[in-house]
Amino acid sequence: MIKRPLTKALILSLGFMAGSAAADQLLDRARSTFEPIPKYPPVIDGNELTQSKVELGKMLFFEPRLSSSHLISCNTCHNVGLGGDDYLPVSIGHGWQKGPRNSPTVFNAVFNAAQFWDGRAADLAEQAKGPVQAGVEMSSTPERVVSTLKSMPEYVERFGDAFPGQDDPVTFDNMAIAIEAFEATLITPDSDFDKYLRGNTEAMNEKEKEGLALFMDRGCAACHSGVNLGGQEYYPFGLVERPGGAILPEGDRGRFEVTQTATDEYVFRASPLRNIELTAPYFHSGAVWSLDEAVAVMGTAQLGTELNDSEVQAIVAFLKTLTGNVPEIRYPILPPSTATTPRPTDMVP
Repeated sequence: MIKRPLTKALILSLGFMAGSAAADQLLDRARSTFEPIPKYPPVIDGNELTQSKVELGKMLFFEPRLSSSHLISCNTCHNVGLGGDDYLPVSIGHGWQKGPRNSPTVFNAVFNAAQFWDGRAADLAEQAKGPVQAGVEMSSTPERVVSTLKSMPEYVERFGDAFPGQDDPVTFDNMAIAIEAFEATLITPDSDFDKYLRGNTEAMNEKEKEGLALFMDRGCAACHSGVNLGGQEYYPFGLVERPGGAILPEGDRGRFEVTQTATDEYVFRASPLRNIELTAPYFHSGAVWSLDEAVAVMGTAQLGTELNDSEVQAIVAFLKTLTGNVPEIRYPILPPSTATTPRPTDMVP
């Protein structure tokens, strides 16, 4: 009389054990491929993140007078209230010119191996110098930036505090180093995926876990792995099938413009996927607004796989677990200009 209940109980027990083993296996695979965002900013070689330096860097990040027009700041294209980018296909710069590429998010950029889509800047400090000088962006010069900053006593004092012991701390290089220090604090820990990686298997639902498994099984993780799920290596866009010209414009040859190596034509840094639901539109061209469409495009272009609707939806559900706690940033009060501060140039000649 007790055989049937025991058999049923045994079947249920074995089923539970099999499900538990599969769940453990998925977590183990994920842990071998990805890392959670740390709760605190990383250590940067040669740039100690002191409070005075980070606070100065924050002011400079929001400082529009680093641009010749006094209108454009780092935050213009990397808006900390909009996912760390500007929610435009390509950024608008000096003279209302359109930039050549979509603006990457500043959040978690400190974890990237290099900066920009083509990796032409080794770190955030080097990256900070580029847009300030680019004619299509902030259209200024190192000399003008230093003159601007030295014209305001509060900045002179803050540079002295941030870079103690230097005879002349107000320099273009120190401006970039301070911005790097602030940007290093712009990390987004404690996403549902981070909680899952740290052992809370209830942090993700079954649909999201299905998407995680597909993300690894279909090959997405071959390019999008590590702490930032990307941002480390370079790959041809259209590895299997080149997308249309709207998504992959013929005139933008990617990393080739940096290396002048033929094999780097249409090669770009694998985009970091942290907070990806906040950073539309997608790809270096900013041509795709839908995350579902972006996933489908990557399936055909990079993997040679036609993902069905259910697979796309599951992968998108997983990608949305990568949204972490965005830091709350209070807009700083900036020093007033003085009689010696360079005057703004016209945005339109």
